[in-house]
Amino acid sequence: MNNALRYKGYVGTVTFSEQDEVFHGKVVGMKDLITFEGDSVASLIEDFHNAVDEYEEYCKQQGKKPDKPYKGTFNVRIQPELHRAAAMQAALEGKTLNAFVEESIRGSLHEH
Repeated sequence: MNNALRYKGYVGTVTFSEQDEVFHGKVVGMKDLITFEGDSVASLIEDFHNAVDEYEEYCKQQGKKPDKPYKGTFNVRIQPELHRAAAMQAALEGKTLNAFVEESIRGSLHEH
């Protein structure tokens, strides 16, 4: 079962309120807040798409660049010894530290 929707690079998570009999959703991985809802799967997906489209249009009107989720950069704090060991291993493999970390993460996620 998957509780996520995807559209134009945005990912929305979904919950269901039994009391309200409504699906509620929120786009994750960004600073700006985009929410959506629906009382059926079809209306939920439609509102998700509309919410993303409206957000992008609002940003365009405001001259603001949309906050795209997961730009591909992030800071990680690790123990200095682990940092050194990773940098040394990357150098031994003739790679940048970024390439080494990316490959390590990809391998851990089993996405090849």
